[in-house]
Order: sequence, then structure tokens, then C-alpha cells
Amino acid sequence: MAARTISIRTADGTAPAHLFAGSGGRAKSGVIVYMDAFGVRPAMDEMAARMAAEGYTVLVPDLFYRFGAYGPFDAKTAFSNEQTGAQIRQMIGGTTQAMTVADTKHFLDALSEAGATGRAGTVGYCMGGARALNAAAAYPERIAAAASFHGGNLASDADDSPHRNASKIKARVYAGVAGVDRSFPPEQSARLAQALREAEVDHAIENYVGKQHGWCVPDHGVYDAEGAERHWKRLLTLFGETIGA
Repeated sequence: MAARTISIRTADGTAPAHLFAGSGGRAKSGVIVYMDAFGVRPAMDEMAARMAAEGYTVLVPDLFYRFGAYGPFDAKTAFSNEQTGAQIRQMIGGTTQAMTVADTKHFLDALSEAGATGRAGTVGYCMGGARALNAAAAYPERIAAAASFHGGNLASDADDSPHRNASKIKARVYAGVAGVDRSFPPEQSARLAQALREAEVDHAIENYVGKQHGWCVPDHGVYDAEGAERHWKRLLTLFGETIGA
């Protein structure tokens, strides 16, 4: 399924995005895919196309648009290269949670303009995981499902950590956790679970034993086909039960 490239005006400029048009009864249900650290690229498009094949209208925005043109990056080697690793870390650090939350209003508007005016879902990978959850907290009237896969710092000491916004979330939440992940250690998993439970958020946190950070995305060196299919089953069930009805 081919994407249509669109431009989304935000308060800080213009974010390019790939839009995949769903069909059938679910087309009015939109999904925002929050990319990992390597940007919008064929691997992200492949995943978005699979969601769109289920009927959803899917948007993959470039969260790093404030930095202009960059990449493309090789997910297998980018961080091992001193120059590209430094560039990616700079872009991550310079794209705050608050920026992405503000941008998400415009992403939701773009989905509406494409005909996806119903309930929306969010899913994020790596750095996108926290953004998917924070988006659900910021737009509870629209976002009915939020998923994070190998997301980092979901319950950190930072002021913008998603667990601090649990009381604002009305969506159903799913977090798929890499078996061993320095960016989301066991103490953070426990803190996130406590925050979501105390806020009475419908949620599940699942540990993918033996999988490494990045296992879901097909161009990662640690991609795991069995684990990726398990992730698809969980994600599509989440969306089917919340925004796909």
C-alpha cells in the first residue's frame, strides 16, 4: 500500500508526514505512528501499511522536522558511527515531549482532514513510546488507545515522564517491554504500573522475555520475527477493541 506525502503546518514550521488511507468501516479511525530514533523511512512505512491494511487511516509524521533534512540512517549502524550517533542524540534531545504533544494537535487535525474523524489510536516505538502515551494524556477526548513498544523512560524522574500524566489518560494503554532494556529498567516498569493502576487506567504491561530494544522494527539489527508477530497480535487486538468497532 502506497503512502501519500503530506505537509502539516505546526506552530514551529511544517512537518512532512506519510499518510496511508484505510478503507471500509474502519477508515474513520485514525492511527498516529510515533517513529523511533531513526526517523520516517521504509521500515516505518511498512509497519504503517500493515495497520492501514486493517482499514485504519494511518499517519507517520516526521518528529524531527525542526532540524530540516537529515539521514537516511541505517538503524543497524547509526549509533555505532560517531557522527550519525551524535546527530541523532541531538535531534532527540532537541525534540521535547512538549513539542510532540503540541504537534499532535495538528497530527489529529490532519487525520480529520483525511476523513478519520472518529476515535484515534497512537503507537510509538523506542523514543516514540513515551510520546504515544503523553499524547493520550493530552487529548483524552480523541485518543482511545495508546501503545508503546520498547519505549524508553516511560516512568523516569523527568517532569515530562508519561507516568506523571496517568490521571489524564482515558485511553486503554498497552506497553510491550523488551526483556532487558536499560532505557526502561524494572523499577520504571513497576512505577508505570502503579501510576496507571492508581489512575484506574485500563492497561497491560507485557514483558517480551529475550527480546532486545528495537525487536519490533524490521530494519533493526535486533529484529525478532516471532516477537514482532506477537507485537502485531497485541497491537491490532488493542485497536480492534477500542477504535475499530
